[in-house]
Amino acid sequence: MVAAKKTAKNTIFGVEPYKEKKGEEYMNDAQIEHFRRVLNGWKTQLMEEVDRTVHHMQDDAANFPDPNDRATQESEFSFELRTRDRERKLIKKIDDTIDHLDSGDYGYCETCGVEIGIRRLEARPTATQCIDCKTLDEIREKQMG
Repeated sequence: MVAAKKTAKNTIFGVEPYKEKKGEEYMNDAQIEHFRRVLNGWKTQLMEEVDRTVHHMQDDAANFPDPNDRATQESEFSFELRTRDRERKLIKKIDDTIDHLDSGDYGYCETCGVEIGIRRLEARPTATQCIDCKTLDEIREKQMG
């Protein structure tokens, strides 16, 4: 998966990192709005990438007479399509995360219910597990196969 990409100095998808205030309640309105902006910014960037790919493939599609040139172009297009497919799945995950924001479940581990934490959510806005549960899942996955 893609971790939160920093797009400008100290911003995450065009949004400044959240500065927690002492004694602040976890997942208050300001935090929810912050993560909504991060998720929507991320989704917008991915959608722009999809548009660029479509235009690139339309503009650069050529019927090369040389089989090697044609194979190279098809290989490049195939790679781009695989990348866009992964991004399509990520957009779905972002939409699901926005639904969790709307329902009030965002920011809490789906396995044990504890707070995931602002810093972890800044690094991976689509995280659904706290670091302890995620680590245990990865250990189990590694042991299983």
